[in-house]
Amino acid sequence: MATYRIGIDFGGTKIEIAALAMDGSERVRRRIANPGNYPAAIGAMCDLIHGVDKELGGTGTVGIGIPGSISPDTGVIKNANATWLNNQPLIRDMTAALGRDVRIENDANCFALSEAIDGAGAGHHSVFGVIIGTGMGAGIVIDRKLLIGRNHIAGEWGHVPLPWPRLEEFPMPKCFCGNEGCMERFLSGSALAQDWKGPGHRSAAHIEQEAEAGDLTAIGALDRYMDRMARACAMAINFMDPDVIVLGGGVSNLESIYERVPRLMRRYVITPNCTTPIVRNRHGDSSGVRGAAWLWDDHHVD
Repeated sequence: MATYRIGIDFGGTKIEIAALAMDGSERVRRRIANPGNYPAAIGAMCDLIHGVDKELGGTGTVGIGIPGSISPDTGVIKNANATWLNNQPLIRDMTAALGRDVRIENDANCFALSEAIDGAGAGHHSVFGVIIGTGMGAGIVIDRKLLIGRNHIAGEWGHVPLPWPRLEEFPMPKCFCGNEGCMERFLSGSALAQDWKGPGHRSAAHIEQEAEAGDLTAIGALDRYMDRMARACAMAINFMDPDVIVLGGGVSNLESIYERVPRLMRRYVITPNCTTPIVRNRHGDSSGVRGAAWLWDDHHVD
């Protein structure tokens, strides 16, 4: 009988592991550099897991969050930004190497699950968890269970077209996915930085401070961003009407987003009395690894 849950956040440059007690309290946390190739990464994860088991004197359940998803047809990784993971049967290989069942999910889904179980969305029936950083992803949790979808793409919010577009937003920018006008191209942190400072910029750090100091380009970029975020949130509310929207990633640190967006989005939501809260995450950078551990919730553990 497992007495703790192990979660791994498999990032492009690092691999982080944490063990949670059954009440969600953290027992162990470690981080190493990602070796950057498939066989070595499997070995590194197994070494980390065995080290945690040895330290805690048991055998924990194992969940892994990855920057991609599992193809439901073939079982291999797809859409990973660590491209050497793509087309690899990671669940099969990790299960074989470790000698126990492993669960693997998209990192945005892990974020949403973490915040829904014991984070900013705890106690809500439906949680829409959004990560907005260099890219943009989301996860949907209903009663502590992830909504995965037939094609394992539920929550791909960033690759929905920006709703209610303005004339000045045309021509729509091309996205790496092959389409045009994806919300990621308007709402990611790098998109905000480029709208503020121009092509090639990737960081929007201090934009609020610059706007408060009177920088007209910062003010304009923030105004456009808040309206676009309001449209994006309104679209999600009109479609799935979540109890709460939880924001993560670098953009979640914008203080004004939590006051401006709920007010602006009322124009676009189909009900006149929209009170859907938009809140900052509780676990920050820890949500990915915690959510991976929570892939084994109580009813899965025997």
